[in-house]
Amino acid sequence: MATASPPPPAMVVKTRFLGFLIWQSIPSSLIFFFFTIFLYQLSSSAATSKPTRVSFFFTPILSFFTFNLAHLLFSTSLSLLSTPQSHRPAYPIQLVLGLFRLLLVPGGSDEPQTSDFRLRAKVSIGFVLFSLAAAVSGLVAVASVCWVSALAGFDDGVGLIGRVGLRGFVMGFLYGLHYVYNRRWVLEFPIIQRRPIFSFKMGLPSATTRALRLSSAAYLFSTGVVVFLPDQLTGQVTVGKFICEQIIFFLGSFAVFLSWELSHHLHRVLHTKRFVFAPPKGSAAAETNPSEPLLAALEESSPRSLLQYLAYLDLCMVCENNVDVWRRAAFFEESGETYKRVVAVGLRPLEQLASKLSEALESIENNSQISNQLLSPNDARPDPNCSELLNNFQLYLWCARMVASLTARSHQEDRYGVAQLSGSNAAVVSTLLSCLLAIESFMGRNINVQSPNNLMGPAGIKWATSSMRRPEIGNRKKRGGFPHSKAYVIADAMRTSIYHIVSAFHDEMVASAKSGLLEKDWIITNKPPFGSRDLLPQKLRLFLDFRAT
Repeated sequence: MATASPPPPAMVVKTRFLGFLIWQSIPSSLIFFFFTIFLYQLSSSAATSKPTRVSFFFTPILSFFTFNLAHLLFSTSLSLLSTPQSHRPAYPIQLVLGLFRLLLVPGGSDEPQTSDFRLRAKVSIGFVLFSLAAAVSGLVAVASVCWVSALAGFDDGVGLIGRVGLRGFVMGFLYGLHYVYNRRWVLEFPIIQRRPIFSFKMGLPSATTRALRLSSAAYLFSTGVVVFLPDQLTGQVTVGKFICEQIIFFLGSFAVFLSWELSHHLHRVLHTKRFVFAPPKGSAAAETNPSEPLLAALEESSPRSLLQYLAYLDLCMVCENNVDVWRRAAFFEESGETYKRVVAVGLRPLEQLASKLSEALESIENNSQISNQLLSPNDARPDPNCSELLNNFQLYLWCARMVASLTARSHQEDRYGVAQLSGSNAAVVSTLLSCLLAIESFMGRNINVQSPNNLMGPAGIKWATSSMRRPEIGNRKKRGGFPHSKAYVIADAMRTSIYHIVSAFHDEMVASAKSGLLEKDWIITNKPPFGSRDLLPQKLRLFLDFRAT
């Protein structure tokens, strides 16, 4: 019996995007019908005239169509804006200066700065377009929901739609700004993967509560818009009619916010769900080369894209869990090429993190030597590039856990010894140690290589006290504490990963240390991404003695 082949990696994100657009129409339609029926009953009690039969049948269909069209605009803009990686936008002054620089120097004298400016300008333009799309969607959606009051004869429709439409535009624009400012467009993958229906059900109470708070705040802010409306829209209304109109607008805005919050929650659930990059079990591809779809997604996808994040998540779960043992067993094939490719893609983000942190720390140290002549040490500021690097901590955690689990499992599951013979074990340990040293140096730890006569303990590493730290590092830790919560998370993940490997190979490492072969067996011969070859063995001995903290 033939089994269906999985979709190509490039189609994974497109398929989820189309599925999201289909599923988001269900809760939005249910919300529309519920609130329109409720508002119709409410408007009937304050009606001053009877609607015509034509409007009674034509208006609900038109309102339903415009409401779903407005919600489709919001959902599409939300999906286009969302990304698993956080980017820094360009501020208005930076946009103007960068535009003049591009016009005056078309070729660009500094290509890295030009590419960075274009990326940040693209992010800023995306924020503006999303806010405008949310404003237009709010105008049409609120007007569509509140238009039902004209059916019940509450108003002629024109004045009411003009008032609530303009307030809905302001409401949507404020929601767009709130969404961008709170970085809700960054996709956060859950630690525990559950079924989509269960994850969606668990988020319903929080989405409803947030929609109620946002609609209340938007109602208060949008009331100031009524003052600037022209006289033909405001008119003269009675007190009872005015109160009923405010209730109609509040309920209509709550319906729109609720549909937006549910769409945001549904988008996060569908796009952060694990995708299995493997052929069906039992097929010919599963017997010959089951790792090729996963490696293709990791190696050929755009850096920091959603497809790459899904591939790293799938790889991490294969290495850690015992659900797909047959897929992990395929990594240890006899030639060792698959294992080297898997370890290479897992170490690449960690190597980039250690190298870029090393460059950033050297830049900070050089700049501080110049700026300290003019500024006091307390005026030191953290490098924004370091903070931007740490924003991808979720990917670094997956990579560290993946390579550590795969290395530890190779002690029992590697029948051909490809992990040791290919040098992957030394590469994994050296990269994890380099990343840990880079993060600790960023957090303010000054690490010095000690001579054998001045060793302090079995590790041979002397940790600087607060009086010995470089002033720019210590002040950055105190004044710029916002990136350090993520730095501590990354450092803990690196220590846990190294201890995972040390626990699996403890006897072998101790024997190598006694015979003087620890550096040869577990440290690479090339220059590590951070630190030196003299420092890494000293740090590794701390883990062998279970003294690394």
